Amino acid sequence: MNLSIIFKKALDFEFLSVEEGMFLFNNAALSELMLVADELRKKQVPHGKVTWIIDRNLNTTNVCIANCKFCNFYRIPGHPEAYITDIETYKRKIDETIRYGGEQLLLQGGHHPDLGLSYYVSLFKQLKQLYPNIKLHALGPPEVAHITKLEKSTHREVLMALREAGLDSLPGPGAEILTDRVRRLISKGKCGTQEWLDIMTEAHKQHITTSATMMFGHVETVQERFEHLVKLREVQAKKPTDAKGFIAFIPWTFQDVDTLLARIRGVHNLTTAEEYIRMIAMSRIMLPNVKNIQASWLTVGKQVAQLCLNAGANDFGSIMIEENVVSAAGAPHRFTSSGIQQAIREAGFEPQLRNQQYEFRKMPEVMEEQVIAY
Repeated sequence: MNLSIIFKKALDFEFLSVEEGMFLFNNAALSELMLVADELRKKQVPHGKVTWIIDRNLNTTNVCIANCKFCNFYRIPGHPEAYITDIETYKRKIDETIRYGGEQLLLQGGHHPDLGLSYYVSLFKQLKQLYPNIKLHALGPPEVAHITKLEKSTHREVLMALREAGLDSLPGPGAEILTDRVRRLISKGKCGTQEWLDIMTEAHKQHITTSATMMFGHVETVQERFEHLVKLREVQAKKPTDAKGFIAFIPWTFQDVDTLLARIRGVHNLTTAEEYIRMIAMSRIMLPNVKNIQASWLTVGKQVAQLCLNAGANDFGSIMIEENVVSAAGAPHRFTSSGIQQAIREAGFEPQLRNQQYEFRKMPEVMEEQVIAY
């Protein structure tokens, strides 16, 4: 293979094969990858600003029967620390989020064996009745699959009911690596690769905006990472022309502190800063039909995330007023509203507040600065 030929294909927004992507990843200089990815970013996101969002990761429940080997957050049914979030807690935390300038909840939880479609429909309707302007970026393909199985229903019917109840957009958790070999090893209790992809395909048919993710740096091979990217790209290519589909892609690294993968299988996150930047650049190159690429400061830290802004990333994600799942596995990094804006400026870009649809928001005239204490 020839680097120049593959780079030209990338700059022409052609779809690269798994083999071509791996060749670039393994053989191109980091500076070359960053340059090409940066050129693609400039074409896809010509405003040149780096976007960010104020939201809160609020968990519906920590009860889960999926038994993922990388998760320290979940509790089995009947555990003394198990909970289902009550409405008073939602109200208190949403009120706080609004004071901090947020207008969205990233609402996720576990595979609770007793929480079916009626629970989520009722919850979404109640939250929308109390807070009609709050956006619900909620659940994800594994939870939709779980609800579908409980109800003996279809993905289409479940998604329709959730959308009608108030679901505004569907995040992309539970993708991990979209190959069944990896999923059997780390998340056997979750939906398989094809079901994850099918749920996203159906969401796009219903014009539900989604995002896509990848958690890497554990048991996967480099080839499986690129197979993951190609599968996402294929789903995006099938969306209705007037649907946004995957509005963003967010790759992050496996956090290994005290996880079963680390303790029992000896699997640790050995991803270097250079490797993460390479994956950001390759994400931009391999996904020409996904507009926004987000750098995961939560897992790689401020400085590496800043470098990613010159390697194809155009989004810095959320300040995360609250985040419990990834943090439980060791992610130590935190940002305030002023801190995230300063980090973007330090990298040479103009920060721009956005919503989940990647539409620009004005900074709220009155907002408190959150105190990081969770």
